[in-house]
Amino acid sequence: MKTSLDIFAALADPTRLRMVWLLRAMELSIGELAQVLGQSQPRVSRHVKILADAGLIERRKEGSWVFLSLGDPSVITPLLAAIDAWSHGDAEDYWVRADHARLAAVRADRARAAEDYFNAHAAEWDAMRALHIAEAIVEGAIRAALGPAPIRCLVDIGTGTGRMIELFGGLAQRVIGIDRSPEMLRHARAKLARPDLAAALAHVEFRQGDMFALPLLSACADVVIIHQVLHYAQQPQAAIAEAARILAPGGRLLVVDFAPHDHEALRTRHAHARLGFSDAQMSAWFAAAGLMPAPPTPLAGGPLTVNLWLAHASADPFPALSAPPEGGAEAQDDA
Repeated sequence: MKTSLDIFAALADPTRLRMVWLLRAMELSIGELAQVLGQSQPRVSRHVKILADAGLIERRKEGSWVFLSLGDPSVITPLLAAIDAWSHGDAEDYWVRADHARLAAVRADRARAAEDYFNAHAAEWDAMRALHIAEAIVEGAIRAALGPAPIRCLVDIGTGTGRMIELFGGLAQRVIGIDRSPEMLRHARAKLARPDLAAALAHVEFRQGDMFALPLLSACADVVIIHQVLHYAQQPQAAIAEAARILAPGGRLLVVDFAPHDHEALRTRHAHARLGFSDAQMSAWFAAAGLMPAPPTPLAGGPLTVNLWLAHASADPFPALSAPPEGGAEAQDDA
């Protein structure tokens, strides 16, 4: 645990105080932070190390990029409250105004890059959407499945463009988007940095990670969503077991994917490893992971049927052991 001396020593430099202020507004890469501050990346990296050593910020590597966010809330929350109290509502100084103007430019760069990416892939995604019921109906069913109750921590596995977080992140106190692709994470950040979303979703964090080895502690999430991702998995049962690991007692796992189908083009053109899942498969995998399944929700309306499979973790943190389904989960895996 860092002492108050460590913390205030780290903040004694004006540039480092500006960095904390900027990261309060949004998560930034080292390159973006250097752009806003008008300093070289090596110099910014030295400041980052001092702040990280004091526990004030966290570094997270994604491919060749390093992203920065504020550190442990137990350290950061009282510090920001003190800074707010000390300001006494005074007008912002020159550096704050200049930093926020350059921060707006970073948001614009992200938005432009995201728009270019989405435009380049629009035809591909439109072709996929044409195979199943309208996205608005699917998203409405997800909303009904999750309900209106507040969520302590929401984890979106395979977050992609961040659509699930855009829709449901406002229900949660903490939101974490996980994806293997650094490029997709950058686009998700850009999308959620739009002015109409940034304030409501300022508590969202993104992490690079694999669905089979999530970079999260066990029992940390109240709700986990796996939306249109499981069909890419060579071992979907292992992904479900890993999602179950991070569920807190009483937590919920929602899987949204296709029912079994024979559209081989999705395997050859879009890298789908699985051509849908049966209710029996999903129920067996839930049971093997110690989860209690609810009745599935099928959404037909095109060549493909979209299914919603919801399961709950036991509210008892030490449930009695139960026998696996006859033949084990693999017996239900006919793929």
